[in-house]
Amino acid sequence: MAPGRKPCCPVRPTPPPTTLTAATTTATAQACWITGPLRAEIRAETLPPLREGEVRVRALHSGVSRGTETLVFRGEVPASEARRMRAPFQAGEFPAPVKYGYVNVGVVEAGPAHLRGRAVFCLHPHQTLYQVPADAVAPLPEGVPPARAVLAANLETAINALWDAAPRLGERISVVGSGTLGLLVAWLAARLPGCEVQVVDTAPARAEVARALGAGFALPGAARPEADLVIHASGQPDGLSTALGLAGFEATVLELSWYGTRAVPLPLGQGFHAQRLTLRSSQVGQVATAQRARWTHARRLGLALSLLKDPVLDRLVTHHARFDELPQVLARLAGGDSETLCQRIDYPD
Repeated sequence: MAPGRKPCCPVRPTPPPTTLTAATTTATAQACWITGPLRAEIRAETLPPLREGEVRVRALHSGVSRGTETLVFRGEVPASEARRMRAPFQAGEFPAPVKYGYVNVGVVEAGPAHLRGRAVFCLHPHQTLYQVPADAVAPLPEGVPPARAVLAANLETAINALWDAAPRLGERISVVGSGTLGLLVAWLAARLPGCEVQVVDTAPARAEVARALGAGFALPGAARPEADLVIHASGQPDGLSTALGLAGFEATVLELSWYGTRAVPLPLGQGFHAQRLTLRSSQVGQVATAQRARWTHARRLGLALSLLKDPVLDRLVTHHARFDELPQVLARLAGGDSETLCQRIDYPD
């Protein structure tokens, strides 16, 4: 097993609730800032006294989004997308300096009585201690350990993707790309009665985890053709070309990858028109159209958290590192690391 890897991680005991004194005092926190292309550092900052309606959260774990955060780290956010790309509690502006991230799991130390001492998920950057409105945190359901909850943001994206894709019972579904997001999409799709789900990737080592999640696996050259639905999540233009080639007549190819400033060539002159294919985008920032009238972002996140009770998902959290190692972790992930699925960051007690 490679250094820094373990199949599952112990759950740290939840600290007892602190006294209300914490709400009336300042506190010092440390946060990770991207300071330029391929550069990051840990900075100290002072939190003001807690205001009414806020919570103070001490981080236990955070997660690194392999796709979005490495694009931010490389300075590849298009100027046209800077506003839409903002994270809920981002500080600074693109390209840098910027405090970015949206996967944080911690324990409420101060705030409303019903939340004190609760383990919660929050769309907050990588930071040891932070303050947000109380309605910005989602308590973890019973049976969901904090260390697994770092998958919540990716799982929420996977849920939205399947809502956009609208798979039907019994369909042949191909998922191109076996990163964390692709595997979560495959895990959800494999739970649909009668559906045959195949993960397609160039890394044969991903076959074991795909099968553990209930899906098949194939290398691109051996993948099953004539899929009823293809979902692309590899983050690579070649993967999207593979996805188009696997789609059957009048099938939909759903694109989950985001390429930042990169141009993406597509083979639209081959069977694309004759097959009458549909190429559609999906993005988690908006609730999928069919659900939007009834589902809020909070309800969708609650669904994602409730689905994290399955311990098989621990297989997706493959690497962990200390918070003070985060700048080096970002450099490794942006440099083409191919082994890591979900990268968890652990905070000091």
